[in-house]
Amino acid sequence: MTLRLPPLVDLPSALLDRLTPLAAAAGAPAVMYARISEDRVGSHLGVDRQLEDQCDLYVRHGLRLVGVYADNDLSAYSGKPRPDYIEMMGVVEAGLAGVITAWHTDRLHRYPTELEAYIGMCEPRSVATHTVKAGYIDLATPSGRMVARQLGAVARFESEHKAERIARARRQGALAGRYLGGRRPFGFEPGGMEVRAEEAVEIIAATEGLLSSAETLSSLVRSMNARGVLTAFGAQKWTTPALRDVLLRPRNAGLSVYRGEVVGKALWPALVPEDRWRMLVALLTDPGRRVTPGAKPRWLGSGLYVCGACGATEMRVQSGGWSNAKVHNRAPTYRCGNREAVVEGGHFARRAVNLDDFVERLLVARLARPDAVDLLRAPASAVDTVDLSARAVELRQRLQQLDDDLDEGRIGRDRWLRRNERMRGELDSLSAELTRASAADPLVGLAGLPDIAAVWFGLREDRGDGLSLTRRRAILARLATITVLRAGRGRRSDGSYFDPAAVGVEWLG
Repeated sequence: MTLRLPPLVDLPSALLDRLTPLAAAAGAPAVMYARISEDRVGSHLGVDRQLEDQCDLYVRHGLRLVGVYADNDLSAYSGKPRPDYIEMMGVVEAGLAGVITAWHTDRLHRYPTELEAYIGMCEPRSVATHTVKAGYIDLATPSGRMVARQLGAVARFESEHKAERIARARRQGALAGRYLGGRRPFGFEPGGMEVRAEEAVEIIAATEGLLSSAETLSSLVRSMNARGVLTAFGAQKWTTPALRDVLLRPRNAGLSVYRGEVVGKALWPALVPEDRWRMLVALLTDPGRRVTPGAKPRWLGSGLYVCGACGATEMRVQSGGWSNAKVHNRAPTYRCGNREAVVEGGHFARRAVNLDDFVERLLVARLARPDAVDLLRAPASAVDTVDLSARAVELRQRLQQLDDDLDEGRIGRDRWLRRNERMRGELDSLSAELTRASAADPLVGLAGLPDIAAVWFGLREDRGDGLSLTRRRAILARLATITVLRAGRGRRSDGSYFDPAAVGVEWLG
């Protein structure tokens, strides 16, 4: 016969030499099972030893081996499905094996419910259980089932005790600011203690871009994907939820966490100041924050350019420009959407591509001047964002306790409504104050750079590596008021129709 071998384990030749003769025995058909909860180096040595020790059972009882099943690095206590265990029980249920062997009963199950399912499968079929360490378990008799349940209870106790020790050690490690392990966090090297510079820059830039309203999560994701920034796991595509999770991590601010709560300062360096991180958390977790604000502007000056005829900031791009009996121009064109003001001669319009290009080059030229750094606003330091964040967390906890009191009858509904309304009002005020405090200057990280044009426009033809439209619009609103004036008819001397003199520029700083 062909011996069924576990797919997850490459068995060494010496072990195969011991298993193969067992398949030719004439005794009762039996299946062999092994499991190890943790295999950090992937060597399978624990599984191999369990299988090797079971070979003596087959020789001693004259059993015929019909299958070998092994779940490597899977904990029975965790409750996660064990593929080989499930397949083995299917073989037993089909009547293809009358004996199950294991190194110990705790390799088969650690949950009482799982043990009862095992007994329910084996008892009516008179399936015997032989183990290396616990001996023979006869599930067909009350005393045998009692022994199995007692062994299961002991195994459960040991698992829970081990889990408690691990939890205590992890808590102590978190309080001491140590790295608790796991997958490599984005922004840090394996081991979680040393910074990976190129990824840390992405976290810092994203944090400041969001706080300054110069970027959105979506624009940041598009930019990172266009530039080929990989995730910590080597994936080539970022998603908005994934980036949001990375930016909300307390470890970015050098804070240690245990079970989702900040417990103190960490030993690894902070990527962003704690107050800036708390501002970002307030911004991204604000319940009133609009995640889907509707149609987004696709052009630089939409809603920002001023119509020189009526003074409204209602300039929007339309696909059709102007037409007459001979010519129809379908180029995208800024037109004033203010229908309340009747202007003699009509509102002004300007071809969108030409106007945006002219304004962008004006902004780049302004930022390229030596005095551009003087445009930066002085940082506000009057708001204690750490205190605001702590108060907001406390209020949320009190609201949760208030809900629990209502559910359990410790407080009446009228009293709950009054307290809930008052605390919700306080929380809304705190959230608004934190959001205002999070506003930063969109020029941070840009003013004073040696090659503004390369950063602004990017080096790729599609501008995917340049500044996002969101940030360019924020800089425009910060630096200048652009007014579309009446333009003369006909071509200019250089052969173009665009007249820079028909664009009013008022610098704001």
